[in-house]
Amino acid sequence: MKALFESTEFTLMLIFGSYLFGQWVFKKTKLGLLHPMIISIAIIIAFLKISGIDYKTFEDSSSFVSFMLGPSVVALGYVLYEQLSYLKGNVLSILTSIFIGSMVGITSVILLARLTGADQMLIMSLEPKSVTTPIAMSIAEQSGGNVSLTAVIVLFCGIFGSIVGPPILRLLGIKSSVAKGLAMGASAHGVGTAKAMEMGVIEGALSGLAIGLMGVMTALLIPIIHQLISAL
Repeated sequence: MKALFESTEFTLMLIFGSYLFGQWVFKKTKLGLLHPMIISIAIIIAFLKISGIDYKTFEDSSSFVSFMLGPSVVALGYVLYEQLSYLKGNVLSILTSIFIGSMVGITSVILLARLTGADQMLIMSLEPKSVTTPIAMSIAEQSGGNVSLTAVIVLFCGIFGSIVGPPILRLLGIKSSVAKGLAMGASAHGVGTAKAMEMGVIEGALSGLAIGLMGVMTALLIPIIHQLISAL
C-alpha cells in the first residue's frame, strides 16, 4: 500500500484532488481562512504524517508539478505579449510603482521586526516576503535567512494578498486595470496573479510582469538597504 501512496500517479491525484476539494469548500463558505491552498496544504501534510511518507519522497513524486512552473511562466509571458499596447507610455510609471512597492515591502518588514524585537535571522527571512518563492528563497539564503521560513511566509503572504487585495482595490476606488494588476503581482506574486487573472486579462498580464520586476528590484535593493542601515 505504501508503494501506491509513493507513486507519481497517486501523488498527483492527491495534489489536484485536495486543491479541487479546497476550491469547492471555499466557494461554499466564502471564508478567507478556507482558501483552497490552505486546505490543500493541510490535507497533504495530514496525509504525509498519517502515511509516514517523508517529504523527499513526496517531492520526487510531485516533480511534474514543479516542472510545469516553467511553462506556466511562459504562458504568462504570452499573455503579456498580447497586452503590449498597455505598456506603451506606462513604462516609467510601472517601474516607479514596482520600485516603491519593493521599498515599502522591505522597509516595512525591517521596521516592524525591529520594533517587535525580532532577531536578524528572522528579518532576513521576512524581507523577500513579496517576491515569488524561488527568488525569495535565493535572496534569503544569500542574506543569511531561514529558507524554509521564507517559503512559508511567501506562501501565506500570497494567499493573504489574493484575499484582501481585490476588496482593498475596490475600497480605494482604483479602476485602472494596469494598476490593479501591478498591485496584485507586486504584493501577492503567483497566488495574487492567479486572482488577477480572474479579474481580467489585462490585470493578469500586468500582474505577471510585476512578479518578474519585483523579484529583480527586491534582489537589487536588499543589499543596498543593508549597507545603508549598517552605515547609520
